[in-house]
Amino acid sequence: MQFVYAQPMFTITEADVRQHLPMADAIAALREAFAGWRAEAAQNQARRRMVLPTGACLHQLAGAWRGYFGTKVYSTHPDHGAWFHVLLYDAATARPLALIEADWLGQIRTGAATGLATDLLAPKEASTLGLIGSGFQAAGQLAAIRCVRKLRAVKVWSRNTANAEKFAQEHGVEVAVSAEDAVRDAEIVVTATSSREPVLEADWVKPGAHINAVGSNQRRKRELPPELITRASLIAVDSLEQAKLESGDLLLAHIDWNDDRLIELKDVTERPEGISIFKSNGLGLEDVAVAALVYERLRT
Repeated sequence: MQFVYAQPMFTITEADVRQHLPMADAIAALREAFAGWRAEAAQNQARRRMVLPTGACLHQLAGAWRGYFGTKVYSTHPDHGAWFHVLLYDAATARPLALIEADWLGQIRTGAATGLATDLLAPKEASTLGLIGSGFQAAGQLAAIRCVRKLRAVKVWSRNTANAEKFAQEHGVEVAVSAEDAVRDAEIVVTATSSREPVLEADWVKPGAHINAVGSNQRRKRELPPELITRASLIAVDSLEQAKLESGDLLLAHIDWNDDRLIELKDVTERPEGISIFKSNGLGLEDVAVAALVYERLRT
């Protein structure tokens, strides 16, 4: 084999990503990528984790779409933080193209997946949002839903009242007095927390509402109660393969993986009548799709 030594990878910073990855464009990129995946023109590789005795963990997920393939690699430690990068390659030659700082990119692509799911599953006239959680992912969730639905009322609730108040002031929304207050009467619900136990109750959710559960991608953590999983008429996941590995919301509810209500987001073709759920875990395909968009905008 003859090795060809390429030029150093083009470095894309957090500031670059912020400038060149608006939420509406990220949603459009994921819509195309999921359509490509459905047509068997894209690939996704489920996340793998290596956990060290120190508590440090290395996470890796990958995907391929259009003329690109790549991997997101990130390291985490419960006491020291997290660091995210995407490595993007040319699919035709395997040449390395870019090293991308991916903290902001991850927030945007997670929000964009919710935006796409909400557009496909939530009632077209939905205009009320209940948001549980006011941390890192919450802003992206709100921005994405505002791209696909005209919201007239948004309530946010968090266990940390000060954080919820700060979020509400920054984003022009209302602070809910309780999690129930945020969820009741909301046509769209988002849970974006680090909770290990359910953050809402099934009977708070109104008939026909759509729920986006994005906070957990660990098999022993969940945000939704099993009663809500049972009550839903449709449950969409970004990847069944990945959901079986890490969707605690479904695993801890002992879901039957052959249940007709369970579907991958790429295969959604019509809006359900009853309650719908999107259980988001985050895919390498999503990272590659938005990373490629930023790369193209910076290199042309």
